[in-house]
Amino acid sequence: MRWKSERRSSSVEDQRGASPNYAASGGGGLVLLFRIVPLLLRTKGGRIILLVGAVVVFGGQFFGIDVLSLLSGQGGAVPAQSARYEPTAEDKELADFVSVVLADTETTWHKQFQTMGATYQEPKLVLFSGAVNSACGLGRAAMGPFYCPGDHKVYIDLSFYRDLKQRHNAPGDFAQSYVIAHEVGHHVQNLLGISGKVESMKGQAGEAKANALSVRLELQADCFAGIWAHAANVDRKLVEAGDIDEALNAASAIGDDRLQKQAQGYVVPESFTHGTSEQRRKWFGAGYTAGAVKACDTFAAKPL
Repeated sequence: MRWKSERRSSSVEDQRGASPNYAASGGGGLVLLFRIVPLLLRTKGGRIILLVGAVVVFGGQFFGIDVLSLLSGQGGAVPAQSARYEPTAEDKELADFVSVVLADTETTWHKQFQTMGATYQEPKLVLFSGAVNSACGLGRAAMGPFYCPGDHKVYIDLSFYRDLKQRHNAPGDFAQSYVIAHEVGHHVQNLLGISGKVESMKGQAGEAKANALSVRLELQADCFAGIWAHAANVDRKLVEAGDIDEALNAASAIGDDRLQKQAQGYVVPESFTHGTSEQRRKWFGAGYTAGAVKACDTFAAKPL
């Protein structure tokens, strides 16, 4: 992908190295704590309990364990890298690259929304390391990149790109671009009111039906990623030989059937939430070929 001379987005928030506020993600345990403390202070035994508790909390902090996060219902330890994160040269270049891709999605979707007689609202993209607070709750690197409709932000720990290359065998800068474009696709769905309608329908459906709706939502985001790739190629000539194959390979690598087969040796189609490898390739390709939103109606498609 020809990207180094392209525009950078001003909508990237770099939170790498910042420790997430676990208490803000839950809080129920802390509320209970503040109610109990005054009662404990009234007795000698209670004061001893508080003293022991203080030792545990500060001892935990010394060893890198966020004891208070247990009280907030989050559990676990503060990610070690959060307190002493130092980006490598590779991380710096990846962050620069992500900023370019985000900027190019902005250009694409401003134009697409104009054709629909609407105004595109750009999302923010948050870089984080280990864990991060969002309006959708505490996000962890193990979750992979995600979009939160509550704050209109895309979240990504750049270590995911190493997993994409090494664990999923999907290397290449355009594979990385596809990941960002897919999450921005969820933002587009949110702006168009599609996500809200789907969530409402899922709330009234059984598990299998809800999963099927999730698949159609994810495949549409793949198709929207294809629309971006079309514009990047046709309008701005950023696509190089082999790039589209990289994106298709990445889409295939994270299909539900392939991931389940790798994890447990068999697949359970009714539990799919993102679509098969073939479906993900198909819908990215549909968006790339047409370059228009009307080509991405996964909810009317039979079959997928």
